[in-house]
Amino acid sequence: MNAVDYQVLKSTINWLQQGKRVALVTVVRNWGSAPRPLGSLFAISSAGDFTGSVSGGCIEDDLLQRFSSAFPDKIEVVRYGISAEEMLRFGLPCGGTLELVVEPFTDASTLTPLLTAVAGHRLVQRHLNLKTAEVQITAAKADFTLRFNHDEQKSELIQVFGPHWRLLIIGAGQVSEYLAQMAPALDFSVYLNDPREEQRRNWQGDEVEWLEGMPDDAVLAFEPDQRTVIVALSHDPKVDDMALMEALKTDAFYVGAIGSIASTEARKTRLLMLDVTREQVDRLHAPIGLPIFSRSPAEIAVSVLAELVALRNRDVAKSAGNAFASSCVLTPRT
Repeated sequence: MNAVDYQVLKSTINWLQQGKRVALVTVVRNWGSAPRPLGSLFAISSAGDFTGSVSGGCIEDDLLQRFSSAFPDKIEVVRYGISAEEMLRFGLPCGGTLELVVEPFTDASTLTPLLTAVAGHRLVQRHLNLKTAEVQITAAKADFTLRFNHDEQKSELIQVFGPHWRLLIIGAGQVSEYLAQMAPALDFSVYLNDPREEQRRNWQGDEVEWLEGMPDDAVLAFEPDQRTVIVALSHDPKVDDMALMEALKTDAFYVGAIGSIASTEARKTRLLMLDVTREQVDRLHAPIGLPIFSRSPAEIAVSVLAELVALRNRDVAKSAGNAFASSCVLTPRT
C-alpha cells in the first residue's frame, strides 16, 4: 500500500473521530486506459473534506457534487465512462471505464485495526461483503492487491493492505539512507544489513528493520521471493559480493549492485569464482538504476527507485494484459 492510500485511511479515521460521516471510494475495476490503478482510494467527509484520488480530478469533482446533496447511507457500485458522452465529460482517456465501490462509514471501529496493522508494516486482508456490510480482517500474503466479485451469487471486495514488496539494502551508506526514506512511499517495506559496526553506528536514515549477521546469512534467512528486491550499496566487495552470491540464486524479483561499468565487470568475474553460474550472474542489474546522470546520493536513490518501479509496472502490465481480455464483462449497476 502506498503512502497516498495510507494517508486516505488515516484521514478517514480522523474525520470519523470528529463525528463526521465519511464515504470511502475504491477503484475495483477498470477497462481501457485508467488514470489510477485498482485499489486506489478516495475519501469524502460529510463536511466536504476529501483526500486521495480515483482519477485525474473530474470524477472526484462529480462525487463531491453528488454527495453534497445526498450523502450515501449504503454501499454502492458506481461506474464512469460507459458512454462516449461520459468519457468526454469526465476526461477518461482512450475509452477508459472505471467501476468504484462507495462505502459509507459513521464510526472508525472497523478501520482502526486496519490502520494499526499497516502502520506496523503487517500485510493484512480486508474482506467486505457488499450486501451485508460485514467486514473481516485477517493476515494476508502479497499475491494480489484486490479481488472484486459482484453478481447474483457473490458480492464481495477483498483488498490487501500493507507493503506488498520487500526491499533489502546491503550497506548503510548515504544512498541507502535516501533509498530507505523514499521506498516506503512506493509500497516497499525496508530492511537493512551491514556487518560493519561503524556503518551501523553512524546510520542517519529513517527507521528500518535491521537484519543481523553476515550478508550471505542475512539473505538466506530473509528467504527472498518474487516480490523481493535486493540491492548491494556498500561499495565494499567483501560485503556486497557475499550478499550477491546468495541473492542471485534466489527467486528475488530484482538483484542489483552499485558501481561503474568497469567495477561491474570485475564483480561478475569474482562472482563466477564463487559458485555462481553464468546464468545467475546475468540476472545482476548493474550499474544499478536508470541512467539519469545522477551524482548525488539522493539522485542515485531516485534512479534506483525509478528502475524498480519501471520493471515492476512492466511486469504488472504483462500479467494484466490477458486478464483484462477475459474479465471485461460488464455487470449490472446496483
